[in-house]
Amino acid sequence: AGFECVDVHMTDLSAGRTSLAQFAGLAVCGGFSYGDVLGAGTGWAKSILYNERLKEMFAAFFARPGTFTLGVCNGCQMLTQLKEIIPGAHDWPLFARNASEQFEARYVTVEVLRSPSIFFKDMAGSLLPIPSSHGEGRADFSATGARDALERNGLVAMRFVDNFGTATERYPFNPNGSPGGITGLTTPDGRVTVMMPHPERLFRAVQMSYRPHGTFAGEEGPWLRMFQNARAYVG
Repeated sequence: AGFECVDVHMTDLSAGRTSLAQFAGLAVCGGFSYGDVLGAGTGWAKSILYNERLKEMFAAFFARPGTFTLGVCNGCQMLTQLKEIIPGAHDWPLFARNASEQFEARYVTVEVLRSPSIFFKDMAGSLLPIPSSHGEGRADFSATGARDALERNGLVAMRFVDNFGTATERYPFNPNGSPGGITGLTTPDGRVTVMMPHPERLFRAVQMSYRPHGTFAGEEGPWLRMFQNARAYVG
């Protein structure tokens, strides 16, 4: 999409070898960080919240105008647990164990909703396939967060839909049981977006398990657009 991409480990940040102050964008990737000891994303979040220097570094990054942050899967779980230092994220839920009580890896369909997310500019209304691969992806509002406020303020950026394009809680169209199919959230300024499914696994057309005949015939897959949007936002 035109970015200069740099792999940064938490140890690089904690040891002072690099700083988030050097970057315009932060992509918090999926994968079983910390072996999912303490729950998916929780150990990762606590390594920031319980380290004053790292907490200040991340808070400063989130607050700096012109930056953007994307959290996918484990990264989504981690960022929702950092919501106290992310402006405008106070209504986000936690992400808990799937209703199926098992790891779910499948090709699902989502709807991109109208939201301020900088990643989804001009993508609202899109019904797109996407890989989903997680064991703890159910949006859980039982202890924290406010679903009504998120929906009222247009901060739900993505939801699972069935084969009729309707928001669903039905398995397996909704692999985790999230209420209303909620699987992507953003902040009021649109600079921080989190989601459970994996758009980075479908930015090339050849990565699609299936596609309607005659669509995506070239190199670009359906999710490259969100990364191009982020690049355009940076300028």
